[in-house]
Amino acid sequence: MTIENGELTTEQVLRRDIPWETYMTTKLISGTDLQLLRRYDKMAESYKSQLLDNDGPAYIRVFVTTLRDIFKDETVEYVLALIDEMLTANPRRARLFHDSSLSNEDTYEPFLRFLWKGNWFIQEKSCKILSLIVSARPNVQNVADANGDASSSKRTLTTMENILNGLVDWLCSQLRKPSHPSCSIPSAINCLATLLKEPVVRRSFVQSDGVKLLIPLISPASTQQSIQLLYETCLCVWLLSYYEPAIEYLATSRALPRLIEVVKGSTKEKVVRVVILTLRNLLARGSFGSQMVDLDVLQIVQSLKAQAWSDEDLLDALNQLEGGLKANIKKMSSYDKYKQEVLLGSLDWSPMHKDPLFWKENITCFEENGFQILRVLMTILDTSNDSRTLAVACYDLSQFIQCHPAGRVIVADLKAKERVMKLLNHGTAEVTKNALLCIQRLFLGAKYASFLHA
Repeated sequence: MTIENGELTTEQVLRRDIPWETYMTTKLISGTDLQLLRRYDKMAESYKSQLLDNDGPAYIRVFVTTLRDIFKDETVEYVLALIDEMLTANPRRARLFHDSSLSNEDTYEPFLRFLWKGNWFIQEKSCKILSLIVSARPNVQNVADANGDASSSKRTLTTMENILNGLVDWLCSQLRKPSHPSCSIPSAINCLATLLKEPVVRRSFVQSDGVKLLIPLISPASTQQSIQLLYETCLCVWLLSYYEPAIEYLATSRALPRLIEVVKGSTKEKVVRVVILTLRNLLARGSFGSQMVDLDVLQIVQSLKAQAWSDEDLLDALNQLEGGLKANIKKMSSYDKYKQEVLLGSLDWSPMHKDPLFWKENITCFEENGFQILRVLMTILDTSNDSRTLAVACYDLSQFIQCHPAGRVIVADLKAKERVMKLLNHGTAEVTKNALLCIQRLFLGAKYASFLHA
């Protein structure tokens, strides 16, 4: 591919004069085709529109047969430009490709073939046109669910699935190894944002390992062009958030932190909207809820709610997300969750540790089974080599001392003092800080230790 092909525009291509008469002489087009092309080519937009309204399927047949039978790049580019112009003026004209009078015409084949054999202009236009006519086909939902309850003939379903798989293969190839340095990725994402509405495309995209190709594109944007690419990438992720295998992949990737960075830094309402809708979809799936809590998404959501948004869907999604996150925090702060974390022997700063309400509501639970959880914390202090775990264990002991009426006596009886004192010389500041707090509360009582710590 030459750069010139990549930089061609539809307008430039349509300035060419194509020798239609020569093609008729060599029997590459028929006399009827020539008449239709002469009547349509180089005419005003209003006149072309009238021709398409009156006899649209006939012109579609001419365009498709010309692309099927003529291989000269300049002519292929010209016919693709005519179709692109027609669909750009009115995207609903894509329905003309599905007119019953064309039922015996393979209207998809030329465009699918050109994805792999043409220069960049031919590839890009073929992809755009193919995406539009695929999306405009009748009974799209029934055909899209080809893997489920089929409502059309087996042949039709198989053909459509092959077309969609071919499209997805090409789109993924452009994301992996772009044919054009600046146009391939935006064009591929633009088409995916249309095609991923269909379940069969989602499945094919995940099977082609396409989800990981989207993740690097989720990053804050500044220019108008990069903002549009970011929006369409996030739109793809939102569409994939309705498909379980895609969600499983997103859960193991950096998608969530990247989406959060985008929503924190974006002022474009449409970008914020699609990211928030995605987060709302993911909230109840797998570990996404706890991850969002750890990443302070609730604070971000509350900050966004304070801004003036005009989109009601965005406002509703923010309210739903806020409610879901608050419920998650409450759930994560339950004693059962805390007990499970301690028994596993690996502690982190999950919300419950520093939640005053958790300690107030659950302090008597620590008395169960002869203060079992306190004894496990002692074992952790003796055996763990993880600095974070040691720091949290010291902090939790200090919280128990502060919140339980007999906390100092109970912790002293369990011989916590000797264990915690050893950690005052630990090489990690986080550990020594929380060990010191625990010792202060143990020696001085909760009231005075908290005063010193503050």
